[in-house]
Amino acid sequence: MNSNRGSIPVAFFGIAVGALAFANLWRVAIRVWHLPAGIGDVLTVVALGVWVVVLAAYAHKWFTHADAARAEMQHPVQSSFAALGPVSSLLAAQLLLPYAHSVALALFWVATAAQLALGAYLHGRLWQGGRQPELITPAIYLPTVAPSFVAGTAAAAFGFHQLGALFFGAGLLSWLAIESLILHRAAVHEPLPEALRPILGVQLAPPVVGGVTYLGLTSGTPDLFAMMLLGYGLYQVLMLLRLLPWIRQQAFVPGYWAFSFGVAALPTMAIRMVERGATGPIEWLAPVLFVAANVVIGILVVKTVQLMVRGTLVPVVKAVQIAAKSNVASVG
Repeated sequence: MNSNRGSIPVAFFGIAVGALAFANLWRVAIRVWHLPAGIGDVLTVVALGVWVVVLAAYAHKWFTHADAARAEMQHPVQSSFAALGPVSSLLAAQLLLPYAHSVALALFWVATAAQLALGAYLHGRLWQGGRQPELITPAIYLPTVAPSFVAGTAAAAFGFHQLGALFFGAGLLSWLAIESLILHRAAVHEPLPEALRPILGVQLAPPVVGGVTYLGLTSGTPDLFAMMLLGYGLYQVLMLLRLLPWIRQQAFVPGYWAFSFGVAALPTMAIRMVERGATGPIEWLAPVLFVAANVVIGILVVKTVQLMVRGTLVPVVKAVQIAAKSNVASVG
């Protein structure tokens, strides 16, 4: 079978999600700290551009390399990243909201329907059993937890607070159930292969992405539950720092963008809590987290551009390999 140079892995939607979340972080920071508005506009345009390019490239893959695309959708790890297509579209709808309300609203409904259909399909396969323990990774959050939380935030932004609360509940309870499965696999089975270790970056996202959703659905000074979500997010940062030398045994690949959503959402949550009247340590923690997020996202961008310049950003992978191997580098 022919190799698929130029056919992007579905995991590239993680790049779009990271870019869009980072642009949203800057919009919140600009609103709260009165930073230069032009930076937010530029980042919004760039992020939307990245989203369009990835979306178009993935659609093109279905026309030109349909066998590879179908093989990815059958792969127990790679298929989960398809859920980031609707997630990125929901994030794009939020960024578009101030500029084109009707377009943003239409995109919201289309993406919401897509995430429900795709999430039910992918998560339903998990319920059917037969998955090998080595293929249980934080990627299994993506079909249910990430879309539910982001849909909840988007629904709140469009004024559909009851709908947002329903999505928040679906995301929260799915997260708690799935995390116990991931921790059990990590504790009692063989270590993740090097190529899959960057996926652990996803572990940071649920508490802080969910925290942003919770803040979008509530009002007033952040309550105890908001503090709990932020606290667990900060603890996940500590765990990932502890594991970073082990994770970095895998050389940089686009899969490291798995860190980006949580890295952007953590300071977004902290800044919004300050905006809502939170005092004490969060007031000085928020700018520290904001600077750290800019550094991390900046490193991801530089490393990605370096791969692009070298012509190695898109790997050469055979469709049959995508279906057969659990440690494909394009996922890692």
